[in-house]
Amino acid sequence: MKIRLTKYSSIWISMFEEEAFLLKNLFNGEIVSIEHFGSTAVPGMSAKPVIDMMCIVNDINNIDTYNKQMNKQGYDVAGEWGIEGRRLFRKGGENRTHHIHFYQYDNPEIWRHLVFRDYLLSHPEEVKRYTQYKEMLAKKYEYTSDYSPAKKGFVAEMEKKALAWWKGERG
Repeated sequence: MKIRLTKYSSIWISMFEEEAFLLKNLFNGEIVSIEHFGSTAVPGMSAKPVIDMMCIVNDINNIDTYNKQMNKQGYDVAGEWGIEGRRLFRKGGENRTHHIHFYQYDNPEIWRHLVFRDYLLSHPEEVKRYTQYKEMLAKKYEYTSDYSPAKKGFVAEMEKKALAWWKGERG
């Protein structure tokens, strides 16, 4: 898929809210909470315009029974897609609009994603640094298959900072 890095848009908040409403109705009580995370959740951050949403549920196995309904809503069903205990749904094909990540309430991936988001929301200088890095990579690579792995090291370094910040070792 080609990279579509764009400047931050407040429309992303509305896109999250509309899809959250749809999902809460579709999943009929399965969802405990829904979080907006990833770059589209951070004001000022350039991002691929794909809304990352996290649905936290009591029992991840129940989510598999909704695959046909999600497919009818335009989502493809990606299963765990490399992360044990996750269920991933993607909407929009080559022009994706949403990634829906389902996790059971006790999955450690939840915490990792939300701490990283909250760290960026609290550190505008890091938002600027991360945005500049992504923009540099987007000029260098045409496809997400090259772009995404190229930013893994940078993201891992920022995640370490975020975890230290969360644990109170700010500085």
